[in-house]
This record gives sequence, C-alpha cells and structure tokens, in this order.
Amino acid sequence: MADVEILISDDSVLARKQLKDILKSQGWNCFLEATNGQEAIDLYKEHHPSIVFLDIVMPIKDGISAVKEIIAFDPDAYIVIVSSVGTREQLMNAIQEGAREFVQKPILASHILEILTKRLGRCQ
Repeated sequence: MADVEILISDDSVLARKQLKDILKSQGWNCFLEATNGQEAIDLYKEHHPSIVFLDIVMPIKDGISAVKEIIAFDPDAYIVIVSSVGTREQLMNAIQEGAREFVQKPILASHILEILTKRLGRCQ
C-alpha cells in the first residue's frame, strides 16, 4: 500500500464522500476513512497520515477527544477540524488540544485544496 497521506474522520457518509470527491479530483487516491473518533485514533497510530480531517461531533469518541489522543501520540500531527455544528467553545478546545485549522461545512473545495497545498507542499 502506498503511503497514506490523508485521514478523513466523520460519522456522515455524505461529508466523507464530499471530501473524497475533492481529493480524487486533485489526484489523491490514497486515504483512509473513519466513522468515529476512536477509529480515527486507531488509524492514525497505524498509518501516520500527513493530515487528518476530523469532525467534532461523532459517536464513541468526539473530535476533541480524538485530537487530544492523537496529539499525545504524535505532537506533530496535522489535524484540521471540519464541522458545521461546533460551538465557539468546542472549536477553541480543539485548537487548544492541538488542531491546526478549522473548515466550516459546507466544505469549499478551494479551502481544502489550499490546506493540502500548504501542508503537503503540492496540489496533485
């Protein structure tokens, strides 16, 4: 398997599909998907992706808990919160725990591509 550069974690099938479509349109085909915070943590530890797109409100473990655990495992993890329902307090908590950026749903392809280019140094 090629290096996994991107992890998408969202309990919404539609939200994951939207992000995948943006990635595929730019040539990224090697990414993982998680449907809850615990899966995101487990996949991160196994694959060490270059960037994580993480929803805040998810079952089993929420995004803030996942940020905290991923950053404890790897302080250099690059986590982008992608959420529509996060309160200002939740967003501040996610940033304080180590998330680097925030993307508001509905997702704009241009914003995702800007983040990918900045983080990965290229837009495929």
